[in-house]
Amino acid sequence: MKHVASQIVEAARWVRESISKLSIRRDSAPIDSVERVCHFARTRAALISQKKLYGYLKERMGTRYPKMFTDEIFVQSINVAKLHVYAASLADLTCFCVANATGDPAFANDDRDRIARECFRAGIEENTGEASQADRQAWIDAFDARLAKTVWSMRRAGGQHFIECGPALIRWAPIADELKRYDREIVENSIRYAFVEVRTDFLNRLDGVAVAGDWRRIDG
Repeated sequence: MKHVASQIVEAARWVRESISKLSIRRDSAPIDSVERVCHFARTRAALISQKKLYGYLKERMGTRYPKMFTDEIFVQSINVAKLHVYAASLADLTCFCVANATGDPAFANDDRDRIARECFRAGIEENTGEASQADRQAWIDAFDARLAKTVWSMRRAGGQHFIECGPALIRWAPIADELKRYDREIVENSIRYAFVEVRTDFLNRLDGVAVAGDWRRIDG
């Protein structure tokens, strides 16, 4: 009975997440402020990271997939994986969004670093409450180190920003290592490709002039 209850709870959670994802997809308002840039980054990173993690598990496990949610160790492994994959996806998407939103001369590189840092930390704060403080600090430190090497002049770059999400997905997914070695290229490319639509949506909705004006108000 306990196992059945666990499956029902998991199914209900999945439905709630699916409804949330659909509402995100319907969002078509202009991205015209720093906060909307950051909101886009953290919500889309959550959407894609969970979609690709659960998709990979389902593909590998086939008909055994629903039953695996009765295994507490497996569920714990998924919870760990989704946090790490989210943090990696957030880092990549934050860099992409900030790079493309701050092309206006109003922004200096220090401004871009500051915005990216605040965006990333807000996403970690909002979506990784289950993580240990040590993990959260490690993600923040790693992102700060990444910013120190970021060349913002490549602001129109697209896929080049997506360097962490693929390796994180293949590393943290609770799949046997001997299977992962056959999956690596496909899985890493899959999550990078999933961000193509997200990138297009962002650029179509971005109002860079308005974002620059918003930043002047914030910084002024």
